[in-house]
Amino acid sequence: MTQTQNLLGEFLKSRRERLQPADVGISGGYGRRRTPGLRREEVAEIANVSTTWYTWLEQGRDVTASREVMENIARALLLSPDEKLHVMRLSGFGDLPDWPEQALSSPIEPGLQKIIDQLLYPAIIVNRRTEIIAWNRQAPRLLYDFLEDPVMGRNMTWSLFMNPYLRDRVLNWEEFAGYSAAILRSYYGQSKGDAWYEEFAQRLSAKSPEFAALWDRHDVKEKKSQPFLLNHPDFGALSFEINTFGHINGNEDFHCCVYTPMAGTGTEEKLVKGAAT
Repeated sequence: MTQTQNLLGEFLKSRRERLQPADVGISGGYGRRRTPGLRREEVAEIANVSTTWYTWLEQGRDVTASREVMENIARALLLSPDEKLHVMRLSGFGDLPDWPEQALSSPIEPGLQKIIDQLLYPAIIVNRRTEIIAWNRQAPRLLYDFLEDPVMGRNMTWSLFMNPYLRDRVLNWEEFAGYSAAILRSYYGQSKGDAWYEEFAQRLSAKSPEFAALWDRHDVKEKKSQPFLLNHPDFGALSFEINTFGHINGNEDFHCCVYTPMAGTGTEEKLVKGAAT
C-alpha cells in the first residue's frame, strides 16, 4: 500500500460517508443503516464496478483502474470539480506538479521581490507548504506580524489556527480556515510522498481542535479568489480579495498572493491615506 493509494482510499471513504441515499436517487436502500452515508455496494452499483473491487480501492490496495472507471466513481460520489481533479491525480490520471526538493529552500529571484515591493497592497510569495518566503512591507503591517515568530510564524496555515491575533481579528475566520485546510489537503495529495505534510498535520491537530476537525473532513480545494476580512487595530475593517498567481517563472512550487481591496468597502481609501501619512 503506497501513501497515494491510502490517500485515495481515505478520500473516497470520506465522500461516500457524506452522501445519503436520496442524494443519488436511492429510495430505501439496503435496509436499516448503522453508519452514516452510502454503503460501498451502493457506490459500486452506481459506478458499475464490483463491490469487492471498490472495497479494495477504499482500503488502499494495489488495484488497477481505468480513467473511465474513476470518472464513473467520481460521478457516483457527486464530486465537485476540485474533488474530481484530486481523485484523478491520486489515480494517476492527472499531472502532478514538478516540485523539486530544493525549491523549498531556494531564494526567489531579485526581480520578483522588486515587483511585489512596488505594490501598495499586501503581497506575499508562498511555497507549497504554505510558508511565506518573500513579502513586501505592507504584508506584515496589514495582515499579521509573521516576522514576530521566526520558527512557525511564517507558515500561514499554522498561524491561522495558532496565532490569537488572527483568530480574533479575521472576521471570516471559519470560512477562511476551512478553505486553508482544504488547500493544504490538496497539496498533500500532490506531494509525491512528502512526509512533511503528515507530520505537520499531526502536530497542528494536537494543538488545534478546529484544524483537527477540518483535516479529518478530507475536503480539498484548488486555489481561487478568496475573501479575507480583517478588523485591523489601526485601520479598522479591511476587506481584501486574495488573488493568486502560480507557476512563477517556471517554478510550480511558488505562487504569489496579492491582497486586493474589495471595491466599495473603503479599504483602498484607508490604505492610500495610510500610505500618505
